[in-house]
Amino acid sequence: MPKKRLTLKVRLPPYRHPRLAWRHDLHDAVRQAATKGRIAYAPTDLLELTVVLYLAGDALFVHDVDNRLKDIMDALQGRAGGKKGTLTLNPIIPNDRQVFRVTIEKMAPYRQSLGLGHLTVKVYRYPRKSGRA
Repeated sequence: MPKKRLTLKVRLPPYRHPRLAWRHDLHDAVRQAATKGRIAYAPTDLLELTVVLYLAGDALFVHDVDNRLKDIMDALQGRAGGKKGTLTLNPIIPNDRQVFRVTIEKMAPYRQSLGLGHLTVKVYRYPRKSGRA
């Protein structure tokens, strides 16, 4: 039986206001990539996210990375408005508690980026202990 694929690489749509609309855009992009790659995450999978956001002009200095990360993680778990306990979209990851490591950066877009950022979701591996305890 082949090993289950768990690394998902997605081009993120440019940020747009209102943020709930951007969450829908994010969810659509990630859902399409997950479906195409036949990638599904179980509640027991520990995950790591790597995010690069391209923000043009003043947006680079206006947007806080923690707020954009919250949007991304909420979109991944199917939250895009409504009551806090209600999922409005099908979750891609069962719960953001599964995310053990995040790397996020924002930068001005390269011309060839078309303003599309990057998201990689992969299995988190605990660091190995080196030496003696």
